[in-house]
Amino acid sequence: MRGWKRAAGLGVGLVVAALAGAYVFAIFVQPTLLRVGTGYSAKIICSSDYLSRRDPARVLDIDVQAPGNPLLKLVTFQADRAAGRVRSEFLRLIAPQTAVRRPGLGCAVAPDGNVARAMDQSAPPAPGPSRSTAPWPAGEGVDLAGHAALERIVNDSNLAGPGMRAIVAVKDGRIVAERYAPGFTAHTPLLGWSMTKTVTAALVGTVIEAGRLRLDQDHLLPQWAGDGRAKITLADLLSMSSGLRFNEDYGDVSDVTRMLYLTPDMAAFAAGQPLAHPPGSTFHYSTGTAVILSRIWQNALGDRAAALAWPRKALFGPLGMDSAVLETDEAGTFVGGSYLYATARDWARFGQFLLQDGQWNGRQILSPAFVRMMHSPSAADPVYGRGMVWLAGPKRSQHAGDDAAFGLPPDTYWLEGHDGQTVAVVPSAGLVVVRMGLTPGRLGYRPQRLVAAILKTLGPS
Repeated sequence: MRGWKRAAGLGVGLVVAALAGAYVFAIFVQPTLLRVGTGYSAKIICSSDYLSRRDPARVLDIDVQAPGNPLLKLVTFQADRAAGRVRSEFLRLIAPQTAVRRPGLGCAVAPDGNVARAMDQSAPPAPGPSRSTAPWPAGEGVDLAGHAALERIVNDSNLAGPGMRAIVAVKDGRIVAERYAPGFTAHTPLLGWSMTKTVTAALVGTVIEAGRLRLDQDHLLPQWAGDGRAKITLADLLSMSSGLRFNEDYGDVSDVTRMLYLTPDMAAFAAGQPLAHPPGSTFHYSTGTAVILSRIWQNALGDRAAALAWPRKALFGPLGMDSAVLETDEAGTFVGGSYLYATARDWARFGQFLLQDGQWNGRQILSPAFVRMMHSPSAADPVYGRGMVWLAGPKRSQHAGDDAAFGLPPDTYWLEGHDGQTVAVVPSAGLVVVRMGLTPGRLGYRPQRLVAAILKTLGPS
């Protein structure tokens, strides 16, 4: 009996020693997967606190830990609001990552620890949602009287979907229905994730309008000189057919997670990938492509400060998107595939801008031809447009007519982002519908049903 107890004690001691050894080993080695997790946590907590004014502890619990990898349950953080920093760690000491805030540019992770580099950049600040009571979109005045049927639709949990945070429906340039989840309001900036790609395409368009770029332009980056990548055109990138290899899998350590959370210069990482296909021949969805586009249009403007100020000067300011903040990485490149925060009403302003073929308040910011090009089918894929929009809603097949099964007009097109962010634009109906939330794809939510119900209730234009 004593021998058995001795053996059991020895076994427990060995297990404890092994765990302690593994813990110490992880402190010094910093496993890559854990660094992705802590980088993600630090970034989301920092931006949600700084831009959305949300409680960091709730963001960790609800946004980071609840829908994600079980390992994220072991992530902790410290927020220093005075210094503008958030530090996340695994089990308090392992794989630490720091995110920092910058004026006008939100937060950025400093994967190599060079916090000073990340903080050495700024842009004109977002004014914040307008206090004007003028009717939206000129101000924030909204009158929903007479739209009780639409109110019932947006309050239908089956149509709004699990994890809904905001819905805004715009008909003929006026908000006709909206709804916000507890803890969120019309003044809460929300992360659009990959809807940011469409905004990046529009920013590219503004630089084209300024005469600094062309759609057929190639030899776009110095590091592509002398090999097949030099033949990649701006149009190839906008239609996700650059031919560059890029792993977009978010479930593990992949190209996209390395780029977003482990790489200080995201554009250099994405542009450094080799060609997998001839440029223009094959559709391949890539967040790295949107970051490359950001670096290209920023380079085209020449001046660093002018480039950092450009989104507000050329797009957000003219549209009255006063809450919008597009974030940069440590190197100062806009993360044009993922990181735009804006209120649901400001996302609706952008959708309305596209519906109006690039015109706003009598000013043609983008040419009608460029906007129509954005939502025309690309040569490489019939359900993806030539300007980073989708021609069918989430959970689509390979056919652009999928939305017809829900009763949506054939000219419907979409901005789509991770975890259930969508803006549906229906030009023939004069309709824009924004739906924001925390809705993992595994839940199978289809926003087409919401848009179709709104369209049916509104009746013919």
